[in-house]
Amino acid sequence: MSDPQTLREHAALVDRMSGAAGVDLEEMILRGQLQIDTLGDAVLACTGCANPEGCRHWLDRQERTGDVAETSPGFCRNTDLFRALKQGDGA
Repeated sequence: MSDPQTLREHAALVDRMSGAAGVDLEEMILRGQLQIDTLGDAVLACTGCANPEGCRHWLDRQERTGDVAETSPGFCRNTDLFRALKQGDGA
């Protein structure tokens, strides 16, 4: 199990990545399109990423441009989840 600081850091990365992909996780939860357990699983998946620093750099570039990405980068462990939520498939 990851320590609380690691979980917080990766929860922030998941939130930033979803925003960069045009997905509002809070809205998805409120609409019933995303379960809390699924969000927790996304954070845990993120903790297993081998490239969190690359993720931070990618997110920094996205936030500077202000553009919504078509998808998250190929190394993101939650790309399929974000894609499904963006397409309205729910999770």
